[in-house]
Amino acid sequence: MTMLTLDHARTIIATAFAKAAELGLKPLGVVVLDAGGHTRAFERQDGASTARYKIAFGKANGCIAMGFGARELHRRVQNRPYFLGAVGTMVDGGILPVPGGVLIRDDAGEIVGAVGVTGDTSDNDETCAVAGIEAAGFTADPG
Repeated sequence: MTMLTLDHARTIIATAFAKAAELGLKPLGVVVLDAGGHTRAFERQDGASTARYKIAFGKANGCIAMGFGARELHRRVQNRPYFLGAVGTMVDGGILPVPGGVLIRDDAGEIVGAVGVTGDTSDNDETCAVAGIEAAGFTADPG
């Protein structure tokens, strides 16, 4: 399994911010977690609200905790809302089941981490996460 380094995390964040600028998005917060759910890096753009870390973390943490992207988690909880409530209280840091949480996979398909992006629409957040992951040389798995 390829290790997710601090340099990878910084590339992911810088590229996500660049993609947001290219698209004219609102200020973002981006967190990068390793496969164990530990924060490798977080940055919040000027003007982003103070809750961005917790929201971004919840998106990425849900991916790590469940083993699939936030888009898939969003689909699953549509029919099982009580499941999310129960799991969300059991998982440290919570789970936010909306697009913008994306798994990071290596060339072998192994999960090496996850990215959570927040600040614009969930679809735009996801677009920025995918751009960052791919720029760092990994495969993005939004679910």
